[in-house]
Amino acid sequence: MSTFAHLPAESTEAKPVAARTGDSVTDRLVEANQEYAARFQNAGMDARPALKVAVVACMDARLDPHAALGLELGDCHTIRNAGGVVTDDVIRSLTISQRALGTRSVILIHHTGCGMESLTEDFRHELEEEVGQRPAWAVEAFRDVDQDVRQSMQRVRTSPFMLHTDDVRGFVFDVATGLLREIDPAK
Repeated sequence: MSTFAHLPAESTEAKPVAARTGDSVTDRLVEANQEYAARFQNAGMDARPALKVAVVACMDARLDPHAALGLELGDCHTIRNAGGVVTDDVIRSLTISQRALGTRSVILIHHTGCGMESLTEDFRHELEEEVGQRPAWAVEAFRDVDQDVRQSMQRVRTSPFMLHTDDVRGFVFDVATGLLREIDPAK
């Protein structure tokens, strides 16, 4: 299976210099954007999510939160990071999402086979040794995906900045089946 199956095939016809397909992935993605923009019909769409929901998910390439949840463009705010963990920056984004743009619900999605399960805080020490500067951020690695989802739900629910904490739910996406498994926050 080709990684670029959905990207435009290279053409032999002459193109403007700015639109030429290069050898890099970014060049191919920019070309795909030009085709997307030619069909673009979402001008004027409201920035406030129609379903008033924010989704926090792992950045893993095997997880497509919109497809997994049946969402369309404009339905939700999507916030992604390594592990889908609730960090200070995620709280910042969720706070803006709720207070400025009207969301009321939060869905958290971690997944099976996450790379964050194989890292430790030693990653920061290794980076410090390599580059001579310690990262200011925590790795946020975990060993138990269910427990990390619970911790993330708790971080959202206890944040003093969040207006709406009554509908915060967490799930683990199974990368082998595509199914979501809801995590009980009380366990």
